[in-house]
Amino acid sequence: MSASTTGMTSQTQSRFRFLLEELKPKGKLLTPFNIISFPVMLVGAVIVIVRFVEGLESVTNLDQHFAWGIWKGFNVVTGVAFAGGAYVITFAVYVMNVERYHPIVRITVLNAFLSYTFYAGALILELGRPWKIFNPMIGNDFGYNSVLFLVAWHFMLYMITAFIEFSPAVAEWLDLRRVRRVLKTLTIGAVIFGVTLSMLHQSGLGALFLMAKSKIHPLWYNEFIPILFFVSSIFAGLSMIIVQATICPRLFNSQIDATHRVSFEEMIFGLAKGAAIAMFVYYFFQATLFIHEKHWDLMGDFWGYWYLLEVLGLVLVPCFMFARGVRHQDLGIIRTASVLALLGVMLNRLNVSVIAFNWFSVDHYVPTWQEVVVAVSVVLVQIWVFRWVILRMPVLREAPGYA
Repeated sequence: MSASTTGMTSQTQSRFRFLLEELKPKGKLLTPFNIISFPVMLVGAVIVIVRFVEGLESVTNLDQHFAWGIWKGFNVVTGVAFAGGAYVITFAVYVMNVERYHPIVRITVLNAFLSYTFYAGALILELGRPWKIFNPMIGNDFGYNSVLFLVAWHFMLYMITAFIEFSPAVAEWLDLRRVRRVLKTLTIGAVIFGVTLSMLHQSGLGALFLMAKSKIHPLWYNEFIPILFFVSSIFAGLSMIIVQATICPRLFNSQIDATHRVSFEEMIFGLAKGAAIAMFVYYFFQATLFIHEKHWDLMGDFWGYWYLLEVLGLVLVPCFMFARGVRHQDLGIIRTASVLALLGVMLNRLNVSVIAFNWFSVDHYVPTWQEVVVAVSVVLVQIWVFRWVILRMPVLREAPGYA
């Protein structure tokens, strides 16, 4: 055996031992989060098995009138909005050269990739015939001019693009220098492609609801749903980054480079300013549409009050809170505003897809406890994988020798 072959074999064995070592748990196992989340995920796994063996009717309240439940409304439609921070930050860093946000690029891209991966899984759960999930992508039964065809392709391509954007971190983790060099050359192209795809599928997801005019309450239906979905994904993504920038330094302090610890708080103010601007634009659109459609007569019942809670309480109020927090350099107000903004986007997406859908029906859809457990389990599994990656790969820190 030649020396080069022997060296390659030794290197392969070394990497294999490294991977086995990395699979071992790091940190404490009996933490409050682990103790609470693991049983929930275990019950969720059992429910998923029952769902595929016995069918949707065994664990859900879905029917022909309410074909979309919280697995689509929460995990997919809402989750995609929360992942919007990746295309905003990558555009700012790689296209606009705003380098101060570079330390959080990888964590936002990782969040986007995991979100799309797990929410695609949640989409499969709610399909009556999950083995036909590829039909929209090949145009079967839907046609090549359908919105679903476009959304499906945008969704799949963005998952691939997000992985390419994050892949240099994987190469650094495995110390694959040549592979990492090649992947870095793809970054700019992947970012531009990813930003374009995000703009299309964020708005395309809203375009799906344009065909449900007779089913969505007039306060939530309008011809500009695609634009509203796109704009809301901007401040939803920025708010999610603020939450991450608040939590990560506390949970993953050992993973953050000393030079970046101080910059995390400084970045929050810039993110809050962007979120405030996007929320004001969103509120302006909502107010203009409300006045143009003359919906004053719809404000005297439950749906009117529910609409005001969403638009005023969870859009306008956090918008002013963001602005005040930036002006007075108050991190507490900004962090509270980011949580309210996320709740506002969640409520809007659920209103459009579930709550205000078939609002006139006497027997309205209410999710079963099994649906709730599975929806929460999907999020918890994503958090477990997210934590596993953060503790091992150079996401919040520079890999030695790759600075």
